[in-house]
Amino acid sequence: MVPRRLRSALVCAVVALAVAVPGVLAATSPLLAWRDGIYITGCLSGVAALALLLLQPLLAGGYLPGLRIRRGRAVHAWVGGVLVAAVALHVAALWLTSPPDVIDALLFRSPTPFSVWGVVAMWAVFSTGLLAALRRSQRPRIWRLGHTVLAVVIVVATSVHALLIDGTMEPVTKAVLCALILAATAMVMRDVRLPALLRRPFGGA
Repeated sequence: MVPRRLRSALVCAVVALAVAVPGVLAATSPLLAWRDGIYITGCLSGVAALALLLLQPLLAGGYLPGLRIRRGRAVHAWVGGVLVAAVALHVAALWLTSPPDVIDALLFRSPTPFSVWGVVAMWAVFSTGLLAALRRSQRPRIWRLGHTVLAVVIVVATSVHALLIDGTMEPVTKAVLCALILAATAMVMRDVRLPALLRRPFGGA
């Protein structure tokens, strides 16, 4: 059996490497060598948003060492705000770089499949941010259900969006990061979200 401290160290190391390595490789990609600052900002903010998606389920489920579940969920809410900002920056930079492409994507008439998945993920992220802002006015179980559904949409749509893009991210590390995001989300759904949703009938608070 792996000692608790060693297990905690391994979890931290895996998460740090899963986030840092794709980010560093994307930032040093030759595809960014001759691009302007706005384009680079748009690309890297998208990479950052993808990395934050790995932290979110780990924080919500209390899986990160050194963070009790209540503290982890408080950080989860804060990171969610940063995620919304990163997605907004990503889209705004793409808009400034090429408005016609962004308009086509928003209207679901872009010829590139990854654009459709990206727009779905974007609206799900913004909807989650709005849902979180209105949390106090909703029944807890209704809020949890909405948050859970949107989280699944965000994770699946973002992963497909990222994997379909042949861009600045290195393919293997990007695929590993997406796989870890999907695995972490499935784990928190199994251990936390679904048990909470099934605990009482929907008429309860």
